[in-house]
Amino acid sequence: MGISRDNWHKRRKTGRRKPYHKKRKYELGRPAANTKIGPRRIHTVRVRGGNKKYRALRLDVGNFSWGSECCTRKTRIVDVVYNAFNNELVRTKTLVKNCIVLIDSTPYRQWYESHYALPLGRKKGAKLTPEEEEILNKKRSKKIQKKYDERKKNAKISSLLEEQFQQGKLLACIASRPGQCGRADGYCCELRVNQPAIEVFNLFVEVNLMSFLLPPVPEVCLGLNYFGT
Repeated sequence: MGISRDNWHKRRKTGRRKPYHKKRKYELGRPAANTKIGPRRIHTVRVRGGNKKYRALRLDVGNFSWGSECCTRKTRIVDVVYNAFNNELVRTKTLVKNCIVLIDSTPYRQWYESHYALPLGRKKGAKLTPEEEEILNKKRSKKIQKKYDERKKNAKISSLLEEQFQQGKLLACIASRPGQCGRADGYCCELRVNQPAIEVFNLFVEVNLMSFLLPPVPEVCLGLNYFGT
């Protein structure tokens, strides 16, 4: 029979039954995509007007924009860390619009180092590979070197982003709808606005896990000694 989103099976406000009819195509309901992180798997759905929707069931890459640097790169989605709508979508690692994910920072670091000829996200005293050494300390003509010197004046990035680059992962927000267009594209989160919520959520998960692992204390269970009295 299939899922139906009709309302003729419900009574009117007066209590009278609505006239019934056979099921219609425009009343059908389709299951949610629930896009997970994994090798690319997309199903095509034929919709009204002969148009097509692309239902992403699994995705592991997307195009993410680094807004302040006007740089967009295709990169790997590592993990789902926060969702304002539902924590269950974080636990199941479901990709939906506006969820906060961790992405691989390597493509952005490579672009930054080639554009500014400055190291990014490197620990002090870290040894560079010959390729990286060539990019950063390449011999350039006076004209080209002047260009790079001008760029370096505006090469400063926030300390928050620098910390993320050192870890090799960036926080990003998905702006597309994976269940509708079959893509997980978005933008890098450059402000601290998402940090407190993510930290609180992680703390909440840790506390919940500890409450399951630790044996129950009678005084705490009864609410005694709650305020240290």
